[in-house]
Amino acid sequence: MYKDIFKSLREAALVKNNQNTRRLRNEPPPEPQKPYPKDSQLIPLPEPDFLEDKEVSFLELMELRSTIRLYSDKSLTLKELSYLLWCTQGVKAVLPSGVTKRTVPSAGARNAFETYLYIDRVDGLTSGLYRFLAIEHALLPIDIGDGVKKRLSSGFNKLNMYDECAVTFMWAAVLDRMDYYFGGRALQYLYLDAGHVCQNLYLACYTVDMGCCAIGHFNDIELNHELGLDGENEFVVYAAHVGKNR
Repeated sequence: MYKDIFKSLREAALVKNNQNTRRLRNEPPPEPQKPYPKDSQLIPLPEPDFLEDKEVSFLELMELRSTIRLYSDKSLTLKELSYLLWCTQGVKAVLPSGVTKRTVPSAGARNAFETYLYIDRVDGLTSGLYRFLAIEHALLPIDIGDGVKKRLSSGFNKLNMYDECAVTFMWAAVLDRMDYYFGGRALQYLYLDAGHVCQNLYLACYTVDMGCCAIGHFNDIELNHELGLDGENEFVVYAAHVGKNR
């Protein structure tokens, strides 16, 4: 059964079967970021230009990068959170076509992810669910208050890390952005791009003495539901727990 599914996905992804995408038909592209209510009270993050530069040996970074599953109870600063978000989805430029150039590679510069965050311990922020608005470099509060942490826990299997970490990153794919450009190849590029994003998070965490653990084994249906995603056009593809090292 699974081999048949894999075979059909591979067939759909062949370049020869994707010669009539919406881009090739000159249709207008999707927006580079999900819209939000105009009356939303956004939380601006420290501007990337004012973030402290971190000196680190590249070879040391490659050798010592590792998965950390135990975290201290210390909070992140808002500047540290801004740094991690800039390193993983920071917008370097918005082109006239609407395409964004970011700090991570993406197939066709589609940058098809929205970053959701469960913030437990960040100085100055109320615990709750947020979405990172990469173009504005700001946070959009989604669900703040009691009960959010417990509801989101249904999406994760190893709750010790979820409970201990300061922030949980969740990357949700907007399929339309990638499908517009690549058609049937979109799905494989989404998962490749997710790896680029999470690797940047690992490397950024190391430079500021934080630990990171990527999460691929999560409960898709529950997590998509709690984030308000339909699981078909938008769906979580990857997550990661982050906290200060013990």
